[in-house]
Amino acid sequence: MSIELSASMMCADFSCLRDEVQNLEKAGIDIFHIDIMDGSFVDNFGMGYQDMAYIKKSSAKQVEAHLMVSKPYNYLDILFNLGIDIIYIHPEVDPDPATTIEKIHQHGAIAGIAINPGTSIATVEELLNTVDRVLVLGVNPGHAGRKYQPYVDKKIEKLLDLKKDYNFDIYIDGAVTRDRIEQWRYKGVKGFILGTATLFKRTDSYSSVIKAIQENETRLISTK
Repeated sequence: MSIELSASMMCADFSCLRDEVQNLEKAGIDIFHIDIMDGSFVDNFGMGYQDMAYIKKSSAKQVEAHLMVSKPYNYLDILFNLGIDIIYIHPEVDPDPATTIEKIHQHGAIAGIAINPGTSIATVEELLNTVDRVLVLGVNPGHAGRKYQPYVDKKIEKLLDLKKDYNFDIYIDGAVTRDRIEQWRYKGVKGFILGTATLFKRTDSYSSVIKAIQENETRLISTK
């Protein structure tokens, strides 16, 4: 199965955002991943409106928004106006997540739910009937560079089993290393959000990192 690679833009160098976007696009990134935080649901603030608008305007790639905010429904019109392609919400902080997901679909965007390490799948299982994607957080949300929580592996395995009954794709975000990509890519995980563990603040170029991941996939597929 071909995978999708997203660049976590909260990890980018904002002193040269134009170069970052251009270099990532040339390197072959599939999606630009934007974390939006309100300082309430998590103890941090995310990217601003102008940054999101610039990335969307400057690239032909899809742009996705991960809403780590209370009452995500209130942010939808802003994202729709920007033309954001994919929107993830955290159901536990939305009083009516099914309605929020329905509105995202009505606008023509891709709808997903994000699941924190401590969020039980049982509390969101009914929503799996309605979403296109599930974003599994391997770290406690809000900051880059946090440690992967190993018990999340069981959550991913459960979601892979549930994929047989529901029509959604699984993506992993947080401490996504090369080893972790290899662990899950052939089990059915569709995509990975790349941050400081793989793509940013490292000596290798964006092109070399993305090429190595893609070439490994091609090589293994060709030997099957």
